[in-house]
Amino acid sequence: MLIYKIMDSDVIDDADIVEQIEAAGEEIKQVKDAAASVIFGQDEVIERTIITVLAGGHALLIGVPGVAKTLLVETLGTVLGLENNRIQFTPDLMPSDIIGSEVLEEGADGKRSFKFIKGPVFTRLLMADEINRASPKTQSALLQAMQEKHVSFAGERHDLPSPFHVLATQNPLEQEGTYPLPEAQLDRFLMQIDVGYPDEAAERQILLMTTGNQKTDLSAILSAEKLLNIQNLVRQIPVSDQVVDAILKLVRNARPVKGGDRDIDRNIVWGPGPRASQSLMSAIKAKAMLDGRLSPSIDDVGELAEPILKHRMALSFAARAEGKTIEQVITGLTETLG
Repeated sequence: MLIYKIMDSDVIDDADIVEQIEAAGEEIKQVKDAAASVIFGQDEVIERTIITVLAGGHALLIGVPGVAKTLLVETLGTVLGLENNRIQFTPDLMPSDIIGSEVLEEGADGKRSFKFIKGPVFTRLLMADEINRASPKTQSALLQAMQEKHVSFAGERHDLPSPFHVLATQNPLEQEGTYPLPEAQLDRFLMQIDVGYPDEAAERQILLMTTGNQKTDLSAILSAEKLLNIQNLVRQIPVSDQVVDAILKLVRNARPVKGGDRDIDRNIVWGPGPRASQSLMSAIKAKAMLDGRLSPSIDDVGELAEPILKHRMALSFAARAEGKTIEQVITGLTETLG
């Protein structure tokens, strides 16, 4: 009989793990349905964002204004039972505006001392709105916190709450005055999720539901503690050797070889590193749980390849001149998986 170790103090057999995964999947489905009840026409965006959170990562949301990116974060914060904050990034935003600062206080005995005042990054679900509007120094302050799960100020370490997730947004329009995220910082986002326009039926529903007196009241389905337990369960979902091989084949084939004669060598300047493989493995496990399955498939690898790989790859000048896109390149790679 298979034995699964979920927590340091808990060892449970395969029947128990199956029961827990199925129960967690039902709760996650409730979270998705609740979010879809107030965010219309963005089912794929909701699903991929939830997958990112279940996999323990951060997401970069790309979309024009008014497509419910802010509402998505607020809604997920409510149904997941996570406190959430929002930071509007601007060119004059300083690192201390994000992580916090020290103030001089005088005690009852007259002695003065510095006290650290925590910034808005000390939350469980953070929306970093228009992250590319801020200077590289300010971007780095947030991205370092995302990676290390703590901030340092005046030589002292301050741990962030757990779980901690960032949903950052970028506006594809009005690029003047922006500071694009460099490759190393983009790699810290598990997924890049494109938020497009809703279709006509969904937009009609938005129009009718948001301009009247009707209001959908949401309540917490999970809590921070429950979410941590589910994230631990996701890590225990088994992955077959065939699926592992598919991940490795996909990611390694996406890397150009200097002097090579493959299409990828001509079309791509740089490709995904090992973190892409890790992200893809975690994401397909989370998707399997969300879909009510006990193990991911090769189809999951193909479905999530684009949002996980495209911000980790760059087209060559020749490919751009020919009108090729990253999406087309990734599609070609996934077709070889079988």
